[in-house]
Amino acid sequence: MKTQIEQAREGYISEEMQAVSQSEIIEQGILCGKIAEGTVVIIGGKHHGSQAVGVGEGLASKVNASIGTSTDIIDIGLEKEKARAAQESGADTLMELSVGGDLDMIRREVIAATSLPVGTVPLYQAFREATDKYGDPNKLTEELLFDVIERQCADGVAFMAIHCGINLYTVERLNKQGYRYGGLVSKGGATMVGWMLSNQRENPLYEKFDRVVEILKKYDTVLSLGNGLRAGAIADSLDRAQIQELIINCELSEDARKMGCQVMVEGPGHVPLDEIETSIILEKKMSGGAPYYMLGPLVTDVGAGYDHITAAIGIASSSRYGADLLCYITPAEHLALPNVEDVITGVKAAKVAAHAGDIVKLRGLAGKRDLAMSLARRDLNWNKQFELALYGKDARCIRDSRMPGSEHHCTMCGDFCALENANKHFKGKVKV
Repeated sequence: MKTQIEQAREGYISEEMQAVSQSEIIEQGILCGKIAEGTVVIIGGKHHGSQAVGVGEGLASKVNASIGTSTDIIDIGLEKEKARAAQESGADTLMELSVGGDLDMIRREVIAATSLPVGTVPLYQAFREATDKYGDPNKLTEELLFDVIERQCADGVAFMAIHCGINLYTVERLNKQGYRYGGLVSKGGATMVGWMLSNQRENPLYEKFDRVVEILKKYDTVLSLGNGLRAGAIADSLDRAQIQELIINCELSEDARKMGCQVMVEGPGHVPLDEIETSIILEKKMSGGAPYYMLGPLVTDVGAGYDHITAAIGIASSSRYGADLLCYITPAEHLALPNVEDVITGVKAAKVAAHAGDIVKLRGLAGKRDLAMSLARRDLNWNKQFELALYGKDARCIRDSRMPGSEHHCTMCGDFCALENANKHFKGKVKV
């Protein structure tokens, strides 16, 4: 089976390319060219048993929702419910990040429960199985690691975050800069660093990168080069360890494309607002325009309980400056395993924020919906407003719960409705 990038290089328009072309309103030939260059990837599709989602240059910003069990809360039914809730709320992709329970079964049931492309972090399962088998995650063997990667690909995983850019050199940078204010916050990254230091060995995902690519290429699973040294505090943003990993990941993204594997680069965690654009410029320049998958970003460290808002601010800015896939954050971030309501809230906040960025990034294309909404608001056309709103059912519910005396205005202004009172003076001069 040829990958999407290999088909695009031959000028062949796949079913997935046709579907993305139609949903994104982009010419098939232009889309094919971007996939061939590696500036766009297609996640999922018929082979993965999911819808095809385009991510990259010139396309709408996409939102990922992450779910999964912990070692404290293992409830497969809950995870499936969260997967369905994420899809119904508008998520474009889903990551299944379980670390507790029967991981193979959980992953397979989640994939079956949704038509979204599902991604994973195989290091989680590899270290979990090493702990169960040997009593120590640092006794993970290369063969077990690569077996887990292939097993997950074979199950239909559409994209995979693999921590290839962490190596002994990046760990040396971490030591020389005096560790970090926020520590290491990536489960996969922190555990791989521990494995390397305990075994005094190089990361096999970096050392045998060709093997990683060959497995993912076999299944056309998109390689998402993991951000294992992402900043967990805004004071750590763009530090030497993080940038060193980014440099390596950008180099590896070029190698993966040459080998015919679709690839994205991940970043960055906690980032102050004035460094978001810099992070995106660096990744795009060093990777040759590979799609950028941003985790968050969170723009302050003190938003606990409201980090869906913290991240929405970062997502809007990231989308505006050219990030391609944004990972939502829920109100439970830093506090607890998200429940269904947290997932719904996180997805909706992220989708609104991503759309705000797209109004600028897509040069007015996304703004056509906003213009139509403005006209519907001006004309007090409530049904049209609910139709155009990103979450019209929610909007209708709020209005219906506090209905005004007149069906034309709302209870915010009542008889003093500015639009109702002004419109009567401008009949015949109305823009349409």
